[in-house]
Amino acid sequence: MPASSLDRATARPGPHRRWLLLVLGWTCFVLGVVGAVLPLVPTTPFMLVALWAFSSSSERFHRWLYHHRVFGPPLQRWQRERALPLWVKLVAAGSMAASLAYATFALSVPGYALAAMAAVMLAGLVFVARIPSRAARGPTR
Repeated sequence: MPASSLDRATARPGPHRRWLLLVLGWTCFVLGVVGAVLPLVPTTPFMLVALWAFSSSSERFHRWLYHHRVFGPPLQRWQRERALPLWVKLVAAGSMAASLAYATFALSVPGYALAAMAAVMLAGLVFVARIPSRAARGPTR
């Protein structure tokens, strides 16, 4: 008898998929750490992908990242509220604008590269702006 879709959804991934998800999780974790230091690289999206990849591949690494001293609290807050504080949005927008201005005026970056940077930053800004600034409130009475 074939497995139901529910059984397939809750089953552990095969060894190849598990290793692929572990590599994805660690790659995103490293990129997120880099993003904590460099203004052009985001931290939170990489950590969210890492957490997701670990949740499907390694309970130990998922637990470790979710309870990490530095990266854990924002991930826990995201899971609880599905919202970003306004100051995070403003810092993201400000660092994107500063990075684009620096690339435009202080570096000799070709026009097509500036246009690509601006397009990627605009997409990131639109994505961040669409996320609620605080947790949704329950129904009013």
